[in-house]
Amino acid sequence: MMLQDFHDVTIELLTVLQDQTIVERDERIDRIMQLLDQREELLSQIQPPFSAEELQLGRQSMRLNQQVDQLLLLQKQEIQRDIKELNQKKKTSNKYTNPYENLSTDGMFYDKKK
Repeated sequence: MMLQDFHDVTIELLTVLQDQTIVERDERIDRIMQLLDQREELLSQIQPPFSAEELQLGRQSMRLNQQVDQLLLLQKQEIQRDIKELNQKKKTSNKYTNPYENLSTDGMFYDKKK
């Protein structure tokens, strides 16, 4: 029953997205990607006709999917914020290591004495 498997993977994905105990971001992102790939594969295998039980399970999966979308958006925003902070820190650090890098040299003086 592919729909049940899809529902189970969606619940697992939701759990991983809500789990704050996974400290290592790379590990968490890898697991999220695995589950998203698994869901995509299962989704392509789901074919009608559906029983009444499968329709109910499908509706539940749709509601869970909305929660997953919101949590993925929050995860994306968190990553974007961290990248922005990292770029700002890099720019600030670069100013300390090479403070004269961005100086303008357009004002030059030529001495015409002989």
